[in-house]
Amino acid sequence: MTGVDERPTEYDLETPDSIQVRFGIEYLESRPDECTAVYSMPMERFRNPVTGAPTVGPLAILVDAAGGIVNHYRRPTGQWTVSSELSLELNHDDIRDLDGSVIASARTLGPSGSASLSICTLTYRGSVIGGGTVRSFFIPADGVLTERPPETLQCGAETTLADLMALEVRRDAGDCVLAQRVDPNLNNDIGIVHGGVAAAGLELAASAAINGTDGALRTGSLRVNFLRPFFAGTESRYVGTPLRAGRNTGVGDAQAIGDDGKVAVTARVTAYR
Repeated sequence: MTGVDERPTEYDLETPDSIQVRFGIEYLESRPDECTAVYSMPMERFRNPVTGAPTVGPLAILVDAAGGIVNHYRRPTGQWTVSSELSLELNHDDIRDLDGSVIASARTLGPSGSASLSICTLTYRGSVIGGGTVRSFFIPADGVLTERPPETLQCGAETTLADLMALEVRRDAGDCVLAQRVDPNLNNDIGIVHGGVAAAGLELAASAAINGTDGALRTGSLRVNFLRPFFAGTESRYVGTPLRAGRNTGVGDAQAIGDDGKVAVTARVTAYR
């Protein structure tokens, strides 16, 4: 078993196997000594559970996986990494029909101190479609899980993104609400909802709030701040609120509210036609 102070070469300690298997993430290349990594993820089956339109939200999971692991490679002895910020920037003219795999190539950016910053380039069929950043800070490795729960979701051709993310669509006073149901396979190795999964949930909620039941406005940017641990439970949810929904652009905010009623993660989405 890999210890928390050993530098992995074949196993991503930052994004558990359960997340990789659930979303079809493939590990293509890793150079821990150079702090680089390359991952891929298929996008053709992902649809927003509210609008039914193709969604780029799961790209946050890919960015967090690739950017998070290269930050993780730089952790000090006896330390672990957790995400504090994530961003996703996309050329919306190039992402209308992602019917295949997107590749994320990540590297660290600048020196590390109490935190590490990484940048990742996203390519689709040989063309750059955008990029992302992940900032991770270092925490003591105490409490890191050493065993993962067995997979309970039987995936098939009819499995939806809502199924993969354990989401339930709700409406509340005009806001878009996606309940985050409990699924241990969506947690990271410190027992909270994986940062990339939470970021994807926020994008889905904000995008749906901007669009209503339409999916005409596509996400161009996603900016996420992780405030505190996000624990799933009977009351955990993503709440999306529209700030502006115009003819050609839209802006929306979203919050991930934990089972304790506290806001754990926030995001802003800007979308374009």
